[in-house]
Amino acid sequence: MFQPVIKWTGSKRSQASQLVKLFPKFSTYYEPFVGGGSVLYALGPSKAVCGDICKPLIDLWTLIQKNPDTLIKQYDKDWNKLQNEGYHIYYDIRDRFNEYGKPEDLFFLSRTCVNGLIRFNKAGAFNNSLHHTRRGINPNRISSVILDWSEKIQDVKFVHKDYRGTIKNANSDDFVYLDPPYHSTTGRYFGKIDSDELIKTLRDLNENKIKFILSYDGIRENKFYLKDLPKDLYKRHLFLESGNSAFKKTMSKKVEMVSESVYLNW
Repeated sequence: MFQPVIKWTGSKRSQASQLVKLFPKFSTYYEPFVGGGSVLYALGPSKAVCGDICKPLIDLWTLIQKNPDTLIKQYDKDWNKLQNEGYHIYYDIRDRFNEYGKPEDLFFLSRTCVNGLIRFNKAGAFNNSLHHTRRGINPNRISSVILDWSEKIQDVKFVHKDYRGTIKNANSDDFVYLDPPYHSTTGRYFGKIDSDELIKTLRDLNENKIKFILSYDGIRENKFYLKDLPKDLYKRHLFLESGNSAFKKTMSKKVEMVSESVYLNW
């Protein structure tokens, strides 16, 4: 399995290979909730538009794509300061990120926080703590990962827009993969999704004969978090195993298997 470059809540790394096998042929690939980009990496499209409402995340993707050496050097500098000067460096950088939103700081935090879990409070501030017993991946290891991803995403257009703006120019020759925040959870994702607006967007895609796959809630152990979608929106409903819940492990120390619920409109 490939190494992630950006740690992001809701990662599809464990089932990305399963997902891309379901994808149809397309001209342009659209992913309006790009997050950690696992599906994007597994797919490797020759033409893509990927967006997110979190500006520092899109700025980070752009930095990886266009100037990876800058990110590598900054991470090396901050990581070594953390090792040599102590835990307060992490919190200094967290404060700096919450004030200025620099992508280099988001990357550092994602690689040194507890279980790599990106988490924002209601005010939109990053609020996870330092992982004291494992203070981040060594710069020598992560540099090759950054360079690998940089090469992989050269044909991607990254946009700071909401999901509707990201897919605005999609047509019937294109394909859209949507992975919005779980409907049943709050307080750990950047931004909120209105389910009625999402359903309207899916109807628009159907009316314009644009194929899509939607990842939307699922099953955690014996608990069902399924959100009923109107039956006319999709043709198939599948479940894909997605490994253990990192969020649940972090918050309650429990290990729970998760199955992803996916909807296809063809």
